[in-house]
Amino acid sequence: MSLPRLFAPLRVVPALAACLCTGASLAAAPGDLVRLLPLSLEDLINTPVVTASRRSEARDHTPAHIMVITREQIRERRYRNLADLLEDLPGVDFMRGTKSSTFNNFSVQGYNSNNKLLIMLDGVRIDHPAGGKIPVAENFALFQARQVEVLYGPAAALYGADAVAGVINIITDRPAAANESWVSVGAGRFDSREARFLASARAGEQLALTVGGHRQASDRAPLDRYYPADFPRVDAKTFGGNVVVPAAAREAYAGDIASHSVFARLDVGDALSLGHYRNFFRQLTSTGDRPDTVLYLRDARWETLTETTYARLRFELAPDLRGELRVDHSELEVDPRSKYLNVFTGFEDKGYLYARSRRTGIEQSLDWRASDRHSVQAGLGYNDYVALLTPDLPQPYDRARAPADQGLSYPNTTLPIQIGEAHYHNVHGYAQLQSDWGEAWSTMLGVRYDDHSAYGSSLNPRLGAVWRASEQHVFKALAGKAFRAPSPEESLGSFGSFAGDRDAQGRYIGRGFRVPNDRLEPEVARTYSLTWDWRPRPDLNFITNVYHSRIRNLVVTQTQHVPTQFIDGAVLSDTTVKGNAGEEVHRGLDWIAQWRFGLGARWDGDVWGSFSWVDGDTRELDEGPRTELSYVARRKLKLGATFRYLDRLTITPRLRWIDDTATGRDSRVLDGKRLHTDAHVVASLHIGWHRLLDGKASLWLDIDNLFDRRYDAAHGSASTTFVDMPQQPRTWMATLEYRF
Repeated sequence: MSLPRLFAPLRVVPALAACLCTGASLAAAPGDLVRLLPLSLEDLINTPVVTASRRSEARDHTPAHIMVITREQIRERRYRNLADLLEDLPGVDFMRGTKSSTFNNFSVQGYNSNNKLLIMLDGVRIDHPAGGKIPVAENFALFQARQVEVLYGPAAALYGADAVAGVINIITDRPAAANESWVSVGAGRFDSREARFLASARAGEQLALTVGGHRQASDRAPLDRYYPADFPRVDAKTFGGNVVVPAAAREAYAGDIASHSVFARLDVGDALSLGHYRNFFRQLTSTGDRPDTVLYLRDARWETLTETTYARLRFELAPDLRGELRVDHSELEVDPRSKYLNVFTGFEDKGYLYARSRRTGIEQSLDWRASDRHSVQAGLGYNDYVALLTPDLPQPYDRARAPADQGLSYPNTTLPIQIGEAHYHNVHGYAQLQSDWGEAWSTMLGVRYDDHSAYGSSLNPRLGAVWRASEQHVFKALAGKAFRAPSPEESLGSFGSFAGDRDAQGRYIGRGFRVPNDRLEPEVARTYSLTWDWRPRPDLNFITNVYHSRIRNLVVTQTQHVPTQFIDGAVLSDTTVKGNAGEEVHRGLDWIAQWRFGLGARWDGDVWGSFSWVDGDTRELDEGPRTELSYVARRKLKLGATFRYLDRLTITPRLRWIDDTATGRDSRVLDGKRLHTDAHVVASLHIGWHRLLDGKASLWLDIDNLFDRRYDAAHGSASTTFVDMPQQPRTWMATLEYRF
């Protein structure tokens, strides 16, 4: 076949539009290329989801706006990790490489940061145990995913704290379906390396073991060569103006990352599952900082490790009554060698920081089919939390000693360091009634009560309805309340620096201090949404989702007019504190579409896309001025297509147009505006050659930033950071995948 004929379908790309929508999981024989065939209308309607109600049901019977991304879509669209998938979702602003401790920053329908989005694995929480921020990057690899379910909007009525912007649930295969093993290795530009595997084994009819993992590392691009104007060799100066490292002696830019994850699950029949998930990410603490405020050194890094172990026991009390008992334990730890080397530490090697959070939970849930029309899900649970967070330390934290026995002093002083630690618990109960009133109507009513030992009680209702007007039209309405408990970083966080000078009373003078606050209250959000699902043909699907959210008790950084002198023997100036104030409003629309097509006997494929519009404002003080939402582009267009030639070739181009994006920095003109990052267009191309090596192997070529565009991501969370963070130039990776 000639090349022009082989690539002929690419000529239709400009004429196609559509989105990450719902797909059906299709089985394939071992060794065959797993292909995504056009969905029938019946398949589309009956795609099962779990996230919305903690039980499998048809997507059209839940009032929530849910997107299901299947294994085949993950593979062909080359969503190698959760960051890749999120970046392609409607309503999501994704800003890569902008945060020193979380690496990527993102917003979902106006909600900024991942601490407002709950991440789960088979219904078990795998993100921050205490609700703080964690990296969502290459560490959340999707090697084990059968499908990923994304629920938009409040879900606290079922899941409690942090399910504000929505829930992401990574679903894995049940043991009966886990019949395939594979391994892949890849290498690419900027010394990028990656390896993955997934294996399953059975012992008789009852025992099944699934094990998988990934390891990844990349030096990333030398941004000082690609963006020389943004990374000049300048003096590194302290807050007092003292030159610590002159420009001529400055180091080259460094921005390497590394990650790994491990997933293991033992299933005993369909009744008992024992699982473990480990997630690690490393990045430099200079990420997102201007060269005059930081040293780009590879040993100044931040290493985060999260581990979750769980057991789930499923049982049947009666033909219409099923239950599940879940016990899980999760820990997050920042490696004691993690440290900052920046203006806040005086550019001295004294910026070590340590953090640890633990959560242990137990929950008993019941699913009762009360009648042909009504079903009830209910549960009771208890969670115990422990959190610890240090300020900057002159040496690594000694994990063998208690916080009070560290014997450390603030750098350049004799003042003993105060380490924040908290221990609290939460008791909760929830119930949800799902009612099918016939072929056309169904309703849902849910409520959850939480009693938190530190933040008091919270009652969160959720009400929804679904009207299946016809086979082509489904309408959904949802209203809900959700809350986000303050994280350890907000309530315990403390940092600042001493230069060693004292006042007339002999007290050490501290500058730039963040003061801890154990009196924070949860943020409270109310969201209303309407969804219209229109399927004019079995191979064509349109979804429109309109939403409005209002958040009160915002946790924001506030300047203290009278500094809190929380360190005995010190006088502090220019202090800040996290406090509850003001409100935030989001309103927006996501328009989503997907078309699945065939082009003769040899070509088939699908095209997806979304257009998103979001507006809103933030008022950080009850009587203060309103400003634009930070880290949000008002308009976003995302397009993609997958073309398949028989079972030999897949071609997937993807494109994103992101309008100018508000940063975290106020405009110099006091008009309620933020400084903005310019709009940009970025494309990627993913090509797979299949049925190699006796039909068991595939070779993939992934090219990101295909046209080598120079563009920036919105940043500016502090005065020391970039407002416009330069992004990666063109990168590529070749991967060989072998299936057993």
